Amino acid sequence: MCAKGDISKYVLLSGDPWRVDVLAKNLENPRHIAFAREFNTYTGKYKGIEITVSSTGMGAPTAAIALEELYECGMEVAVRMGTNMVLDKNNFGKYMIPIGAMREESTSTHYAPVSYPAIADPELVSYLTEGVKENGGEAVNGLICTMDSFYTDFRESKFSLECGIDIDGKLERLKKLGIDSVDMESSAIFTIARLMGIKAALIGLATVSTNLKEFMYGEEKKKNEAILCKVALDGLVKYAHAHEQETK
Repeated sequence: MCAKGDISKYVLLSGDPWRVDVLAKNLENPRHIAFAREFNTYTGKYKGIEITVSSTGMGAPTAAIALEELYECGMEVAVRMGTNMVLDKNNFGKYMIPIGAMREESTSTHYAPVSYPAIADPELVSYLTEGVKENGGEAVNGLICTMDSFYTDFRESKFSLECGIDIDGKLERLKKLGIDSVDMESSAIFTIARLMGIKAALIGLATVSTNLKEFMYGEEKKKNEAILCKVALDGLVKYAHAHEQETK
């Protein structure tokens, strides 16, 4: 259970609760706030700025729960970091920092009609993109699509094949619409955060290509995930420094 005072206004979100333990090692004097179900949370300092790192679990419903509880405890800025599946194999290994998301999940429709746009905060997008370039990476500022069902939207399974579900066809439709990557959380985070007045953005490492036909493994993945952590944390700090100077 988190309370006011436990959570920084600057929050780094990760889907995997165990990745949060790794992220916390980047913080000075991290305090373990809570670990319940898929929600694991630490607060500490990074380059002089207090930052909270917290997990959201898998999918839009648990991401919405995390946003609600972190917002209640004082969150004002949120950067989600993780991995994405890309629809164009030429983007494999790049850093996806979308400007907006297509809302194919259902959670956000409980907050706003589907016509409401799911867009990232442009200033955060700019800081994150700059950070990727500074670390020798390549960023893609396009569109992401968020969907609900892993084994009917992302990857073939025994059951999806038996049911005749055409996952490749679904993904090809998205590609024709100019969608660069897919995930299970971002459009809900963008929508709910904007309604709450929270600045939000995503940085995702493209570790998988369409229908999980190509994976990033081993040392290459470890190296790029380290850059991902650094860029996400540095982006939050740059945003914090810019805005805290404005208030002085």
